[in-house]
Amino acid sequence: MAKIKVGELKPGMRFSEPAYIEDDSLFIQAELPIKQKEIDRLRKWGITEISTEGHLIDDDILVKGDSDVFNEIIESHVDKEVLNIYTSAVSSLAGVFKRIQEGNERIDKNEIDRIINKLLPAIREKKEDMLSFIILSGHGKSKLAVSSVNCMILSVIIGLEIKLTHPKLFSLGVASLLHDIGMTRIPANIKDKIGNLEENELKMMKTHTLYSYKIITERLKYPKEIGKIAMQHHERWDGKGYPSKLAGKDIHIYARIMSVADAFEAMISTRPYRNSMIGYQAMRQLLNDNSRRFDSNVLKVFIKTMGIYPIGSIVLLNDSSIGRVTIVHKDAPLRPNIKIIVDGEGNKTGQDGSFINLLKEKDLYITKAINPDEIKSS
Repeated sequence: MAKIKVGELKPGMRFSEPAYIEDDSLFIQAELPIKQKEIDRLRKWGITEISTEGHLIDDDILVKGDSDVFNEIIESHVDKEVLNIYTSAVSSLAGVFKRIQEGNERIDKNEIDRIINKLLPAIREKKEDMLSFIILSGHGKSKLAVSSVNCMILSVIIGLEIKLTHPKLFSLGVASLLHDIGMTRIPANIKDKIGNLEENELKMMKTHTLYSYKIITERLKYPKEIGKIAMQHHERWDGKGYPSKLAGKDIHIYARIMSVADAFEAMISTRPYRNSMIGYQAMRQLLNDNSRRFDSNVLKVFIKTMGIYPIGSIVLLNDSSIGRVTIVHKDAPLRPNIKIIVDGEGNKTGQDGSFINLLKEKDLYITKAINPDEIKSS
């Protein structure tokens, strides 16, 4: 167990697993914030340290950018419990990645299983909220963990659309959550480099898929099939990917799903070498693939599920109002449901913004998608 000095405790701290006094007396349950009176009680009793099998949950995960759009969503229409599941998953996974990178032996597959088991029901029941987090959140201090959780959510959404059974969704979830775990073995000066990689650096970067396989199968003891799925996420439909130059249906269907999810997530996320795209731009780029990189059938399912303007996208309407996409209509991708966040006069609506179904409001239409950071905080 990890030992934490009482002098280091602060109100609001949370741990991913229960914390104990003298290893057997429960101090606080997992994910509950510590209160000042509880810290004072420890000091009164002369307790100098607590212990936990978990790690400190980092709540500074989501970057809001320059706009208050994210705050508007959190305050108005996002289920707080689902948000907690999302941020806790990111924090827990970040802890796993950190320990893998440091060579810490205190890790097992049960930690990953717990993350999957919390995320899967939330994705089924609150898909719209989960997609909003992906579209509008930044990478914060745990960018690899955020990216991995986002890829898992997107992959599972595709899996749900093609009617995968729960055991198959679970395997897809594990593979997609851990597909980039091998990045913990790549030097920071390479994976965070601004500008083109040298040939030797590119070769090093590509080894992350092999490292992912080894960590998943040898360190975490998952079946080899899950390791192979993760290892194949950079294979291409046309056979020009890596590490094995597999083509077409020789690539595992789950890896083909992950390939689409991973590409979309990468496009809408900030990287050291470029700015992020907005969801609409990313969808347009995927549409232009022409069966080079992706399985066209998987891509069709993804676009049908996500829409041209993915849930969470910020759009400008022809009456000069600005809204957030809340529901996508699969048969009418250009006419989703919109929550107005800035009216036609330029006033922010907050919780009072109206909901509009563009299928019914025939006089209104989307003129363009916009970057949330264009909506400045007042």
